[in-house]
Amino acid sequence: MAQSWRVKPERHQKPRPPLDREALERIALHYVGRYATTRARLKSYLTRKVKERGFEGAPPDLDSLAERLAGLGYVDDAAFAAARAASLQRRGYGERRIGEALRFAGIEDEEAQAVKEVARGGAWGAALRFAQRKRIGPYATEAADPAGRQKAFAAMMRAGHPFEIARRIVHTSPGDIPQSDEG
Repeated sequence: MAQSWRVKPERHQKPRPPLDREALERIALHYVGRYATTRARLKSYLTRKVKERGFEGAPPDLDSLAERLAGLGYVDDAAFAAARAASLQRRGYGERRIGEALRFAGIEDEEAQAVKEVARGGAWGAALRFAQRKRIGPYATEAADPAGRQKAFAAMMRAGHPFEIARRIVHTSPGDIPQSDEG
């Protein structure tokens, strides 16, 4: 039996009024002021708000609102892509995982290309950081058995690292930090 003293009674709130153009702009400005975002994420957020509350009059043009805020400098897809990629790379994720995160955030492929090039250049360092975080290969406490190496290799691949880099790191003995072939 439920304990009635723990159950909060439903609050009867009257429904919020539908949005108008000014309210939609206020919501958009509040969102971009609080969160680093992309045009696609802003449009998705505004679409959800319009769906929740409705809209007075003709349907709003969310594309033009997002473009206007981008023109004012409140939304910058390139800066968002660079910051997100740098954050993921510091955490040890590879180029493929970074590309997927940018695609999920709504960054177009041509906009993400420069960021992916930077990620490709730092792939070795990112793979070592990931191995250190997960105690894989050279950062393991003891040599892994074949099943352990397979599990570590799968983790490196899910993190977006290239096959050769993942294989090389996973097959490294504990304590022997391999050097990159480049350089």
